Amino acid sequence: MRIVLLSLVFSMMYPFFASAQYAAQNDAKYIATLKAVVNYKIEDEENLSAVEHLREDQRFNRQLLRMLDKLQNTRTKNSTNKRIYDILLRAGKEVYNELK
Repeated sequence: MRIVLLSLVFSMMYPFFASAQYAAQNDAKYIATLKAVVNYKIEDEENLSAVEHLREDQRFNRQLLRMLDKLQNTRTKNSTNKRIYDILLRAGKEVYNELK
C-alpha cells in the first residue's frame, strides 16, 4: 500500500518537476545563445576597434566594475539582479528565435 501511495504522489508531482526542469533548460539555452552571439559580434570588424578602445579605457572599466558589483550569482538574488536576469532572458529568447 505504501509503495502505491508513494508512486501516486510522485506521479502527481512529476509534471511539476518536469515543467520546472524544462523551463530552467530553456533559460540556460537563451542565456548561452545570447553569450555566444555577443562574443561573436564583439569580434566583428565593425565593432572590434571600438571594443578594443573600451578595453583600454580605465574610466569605463572602473564604471563597469562598479555596475557588475551590483550583481550576484547566488541563489538568493536581489531585485536588481532579477530584473537584469529577466532582461537577458528576453533578449536571449528573441535572439534564439531569430536565429533558429
